Amino acid sequence: MTSLAGGRRVPKTHLRLEAYGTIDELNSFIGLLMTEIEDCSVQELMLFIQSKLFCIGSFLATDPKDYQMESRIADETIKRIEEAIDKMDNLLPRLRSFVLPGGVRSAAVAHVCRTVCRRAERMIYRVAETDKIESSVLIFINRLSDLLFVIARKECLEKKEKEFFWDNSCK
Repeated sequence: MTSLAGGRRVPKTHLRLEAYGTIDELNSFIGLLMTEIEDCSVQELMLFIQSKLFCIGSFLATDPKDYQMESRIADETIKRIEEAIDKMDNLLPRLRSFVLPGGVRSAAVAHVCRTVCRRAERMIYRVAETDKIESSVLIFINRLSDLLFVIARKECLEKKEKEFFWDNSCK
């Protein structure tokens, strides 16, 4: 057993623990990603995102029956991510197939971050089946996974490494 913020005791397998634990895992992987990225503007954005992930983790760790807490994910936060996605995506070649994770180490780490982010999103939706979750949290996590995908592609382009694409013939 462990305690949620507010004091309520829950099993270590409680869905809220899974959700905020996955957010913590994502935050750690983003820290690893930051060690691989040379672009200062992307590093600065990732640091901003790490702080927001801490806010989301705190929000998820708090049982709304014990204490009403806001996630502190504002519309401006989501807008900042969407603008970064658009800016990076405009520099990238159009996709003609699914991208396979890899290319360069920084891209591979960004893909790991993206998949952990998608898992966090699924976990938060499971929490939302029983408790109210602010829509801004769900939107933020969804847009973050898209940002991480674009960062992975950008890293291959900037480091002049080839992206790998799915061979849909499966040969």
